Amino acid sequence: MAGRLEGKVAIVTGAGRGIGRGEALLLAEQGARVIVNDFGGSAAGDGGDRSPADEVVREIKKMGGDAAANYGNVASMADGEAMVKQALDTWGRLDILVNNAGILRDKMVFNMTEEEWDAVIAVHLKGHFTITKHAAMVFRQQRSGRIVSTSSESGLGNMGQANYSAAKEGIVGLTRTLALDLGRYGVTANAIRPRAATRLTLSPEMEAARVRRQQTAAAGNPVENTGVGDAVGAISQMAPELIAPLVVYLCTDAAANINGRDFIVGGNEISLMSQPQRERTIYREGGWTLDTLAAVFPGTLGAGVVNPQPPTAPKQ
Repeated sequence: MAGRLEGKVAIVTGAGRGIGRGEALLLAEQGARVIVNDFGGSAAGDGGDRSPADEVVREIKKMGGDAAANYGNVASMADGEAMVKQALDTWGRLDILVNNAGILRDKMVFNMTEEEWDAVIAVHLKGHFTITKHAAMVFRQQRSGRIVSTSSESGLGNMGQANYSAAKEGIVGLTRTLALDLGRYGVTANAIRPRAATRLTLSPEMEAARVRRQQTAAAGNPVENTGVGDAVGAISQMAPELIAPLVVYLCTDAAANINGRDFIVGGNEISLMSQPQRERTIYREGGWTLDTLAAVFPGTLGAGVVNPQPPTAPKQ
């Protein structure tokens, strides 16, 4: 059923490609008017190109929707405020914020530079705050609003992504606090951990093969599943467009009671993540000393705990 978001206004960051593009298109399909934000940078955040945002705006207008492009940098407080102001100036309201923009600067932590750390934290974690702060001011005043933020399973721990993992799990903590700060005003805040094949996750060769496969299928020709085609066939099950339905659902009135939660979503699967809670507790009157803790810890808190990455013997 179309029109679930008729009359609503949304901002989607990083909406020029991939997951954000799919979110913007489905929001528009459901009746929302959309600020399509995209800085137009590379996967590492370099440069700037206005064409991705402009192209999505054209797609939305071609299907009969309404949209406006924004080229701001989510790491800038001024640009974050300007996005919210653009929505208010253009359509007189704001109802939905989807935080999606991101970059990668992967390195093992012992090789990571300060600049590589700062850049990823700025775009992901600060980039969620810069717009959310200003959107929250509007949502609080009107006593309604939806915020959906983009975390990652990498936040649970992923080799070579210390900066990205820290930012993404920080987004989940931010989401839970937004739910507490804003819930009383009729605002919900939730996060997703998407599984999708995007330019941040595909090699150039795989991306080119994926595009060729899509063009072949669109032309009505059979697609062979051989060699790279097999991998691309599997990747097609992780299409970025498959993330959008959950995001848009969380923006509807039907999801008014879903607040402060995070979901894994991708392909055919959606999972609600559990909330962190204490797994085991030990107690000692008067507190713990090193000796008493050393005696008790192995058989209580440490029982059955396994090192996920045990040391290996050095290469000879």
